[in-house]
Amino acid sequence: MDAATVMERCGVLGGVSEESGILVRPYGSSSMREVNGIVSGWMRDAGMSVRTDAIGNLIGRYEGTGNGTFVLGSHLDTVRDAGKYDGPLGVLAALACIERLRDRGERLPFAVEVVAFADEEGLRFGTTYLGSSHYAGALEKRLLELQDRDGVTLAEAVRAFGGDPESLSGTRSAPEDIVGYCEVHIEQGPVLEERNFPVGFVSAITGLSRLRASFSGRAGHAGTVPMEGRKDALCAAAEFVLEAEAAAKSEPGSVATVGEMSVRPGARNVIPGQVEISVDVRHGDDAIRERLRDHLESKAAKISTSRGCEHRWEADQESVAVSTDPELCALLARAIEDASMEALRLPSGAGHDAAQMAEVCPVAMLFVRCKEGISHNPGESVEEEDVAVTIDVMGRFLGRVAEGRGR
Repeated sequence: MDAATVMERCGVLGGVSEESGILVRPYGSSSMREVNGIVSGWMRDAGMSVRTDAIGNLIGRYEGTGNGTFVLGSHLDTVRDAGKYDGPLGVLAALACIERLRDRGERLPFAVEVVAFADEEGLRFGTTYLGSSHYAGALEKRLLELQDRDGVTLAEAVRAFGGDPESLSGTRSAPEDIVGYCEVHIEQGPVLEERNFPVGFVSAITGLSRLRASFSGRAGHAGTVPMEGRKDALCAAAEFVLEAEAAAKSEPGSVATVGEMSVRPGARNVIPGQVEISVDVRHGDDAIRERLRDHLESKAAKISTSRGCEHRWEADQESVAVSTDPELCALLARAIEDASMEALRLPSGAGHDAAQMAEVCPVAMLFVRCKEGISHNPGESVEEEDVAVTIDVMGRFLGRVAEGRGR
């Protein structure tokens, strides 16, 4: 019944979107406000006190019998045209663990906070982990000046969402007595399905660079400007996109993605005069990622010069690779084995809120099998049986953490 409830709730939240026909839930939106309201009701029903911090993270707290706070959670925001399990599954599986404790009338020797982070994907402002970075006290003040496509700054969005931008920088909303963090998340890859494992634990989280490049040429008439004299910004950007693909392929374990492109003036009979693109570079080894990033910056300059264009290169975000905590991972592996399964160790090629939480406490992650490894796509799918295993393993894990703290 726990797993069925989690699946049903994922469906409910999956129906709350900023646009009809697709699931899209950016930071500070009315749809984010709505899902926070729904989940806060479920948290209160589970016997938790509920608060919202200065950036909009929703935090439910289940008190324990002693000192210390263990944190579970994930995020409730989405990418554009998302699936309904990336993020919400982690929040709702954690909530199911608390509901089991409530039903048994059980308190652990530490409090448990379930955090639904307000922005992990970075859809609106182009930088990830906004929610968890504030919770962990790592939010950079400069980020408050970021603007969305409508020119709204992050500071303005925080205020409109009911938060307090002036109090964000240099502060954290995580409790001072935090002892650890564990996040449930769909794998977003094919390994668990290929190995026929319902869950696995995470060994490390990739580092990433989120960049922005612009190419400025000269707009002109599509019919009258000879090919030899053109300064076509889109051609420069297109050459760079192919270079990013080739460079990442030549560096084993690397990935590079151009996911956004803005072309101006944007008319079919006008040569593009300016193009802005996003660049996402990832690798589990920070030195390799940085080398690839620097190579791409150099190539952007050379391509621009060769085509008579100018370019600009900006770093929106740099996140280092993070290793999960050996002790927490050992407890998580034992919890999996207690449930009569082999504990499979997996790296994460995606970023997660756990990467920010590692700034303040030991972290662990549990991956859940998802169909064909599909994610950031409406085709995201998990099996109810695997969700049942997840809740069972997380319950066992919390029990082992409690034993370690003198239960």
